[in-house]
Amino acid sequence: MPLTLEQYASYLDTRDLSWPSPPAPRLPRARAHVVPLPGLRAVIWNIYGTLLSISGGELVFEHPQDFIMEVALDKTLQEFKMWTSMSRKPGQPAEYLRQLFNRVLSELRMAPSPGERHPEIAAERIWEDIIKKLFQKDFKFDAGFFGSLNEFSRKVAYFFHASLQGTACYPGAAAALSAVRDAGLSQGVSADAQCFTLVQLQRGLTAQDPACQLADLIDPGLRALSSELGARKPSERLFRKVLDELARRDVKPNQVLHIGSRVVQDLAPARKLGMRTGLFAGDKESLQADADQLKDPATRPDVLLTELAQIKNVIG
Repeated sequence: MPLTLEQYASYLDTRDLSWPSPPAPRLPRARAHVVPLPGLRAVIWNIYGTLLSISGGELVFEHPQDFIMEVALDKTLQEFKMWTSMSRKPGQPAEYLRQLFNRVLSELRMAPSPGERHPEIAAERIWEDIIKKLFQKDFKFDAGFFGSLNEFSRKVAYFFHASLQGTACYPGAAAALSAVRDAGLSQGVSADAQCFTLVQLQRGLTAQDPACQLADLIDPGLRALSSELGARKPSERLFRKVLDELARRDVKPNQVLHIGSRVVQDLAPARKLGMRTGLFAGDKESLQADADQLKDPATRPDVLLTELAQIKNVIG
């Protein structure tokens, strides 16, 4: 039986592998504005930069530092023994993988996306296309261990991104999600995310509370991930998905609080659709907000959190 993605991540823990260290939050100069918001029935969270700390503040396909990008590609190449299908090319195998990666990423970015101004790329699609090209040079993988091509591509994507950017939950994330659940509110996520994001989130929560289970905290019907919807924020598609589901439960937009760390991508579209908004300003690395946006009625958040634990004071 092939390993699931979460089982594969746990399997990697048993090996002596070196990963980038999760970044420690750098506190911005911000003053909390925490007030009770009566009538709330649901809380919808952003993930990267809000629940999950990540180097650079957000998930990237290409690291801005060439050295880190090259190391991540080389580790991926060695881990999955891709070098045997690149040895006939001139230069180092990692150089050839970088060329393949750049070419496939460019092709996916240029692919048409009818009706969507903010298209998203699924990370596993990049690796699936690369692997298909390697098949032409007799590349093979253990389907009994990794699963089908799609499942294998998801595991390669996880390994590559784990080698590229370290992640960890912000302090108090597990307690904050538990507090919302225990208060009887519906809870979901609307986020720029990939096939492995919820695995990273679960692992971060477990590090804070071994008993914490994401399946008990996040309603499956209130999950809007960019890689699944083919759109990334500020696309309204990510917000409408959860709002449509909540409407079926007779929950109105003004009874929903969306919490994120970016005004333009997270708060502005949520506010436009009638949701109440909360800005998480607990990390200078991920915070994207300026003084004018915090004063503008179109983008001003209803609450400003400098610690995730403050959600308890918002929901009452």
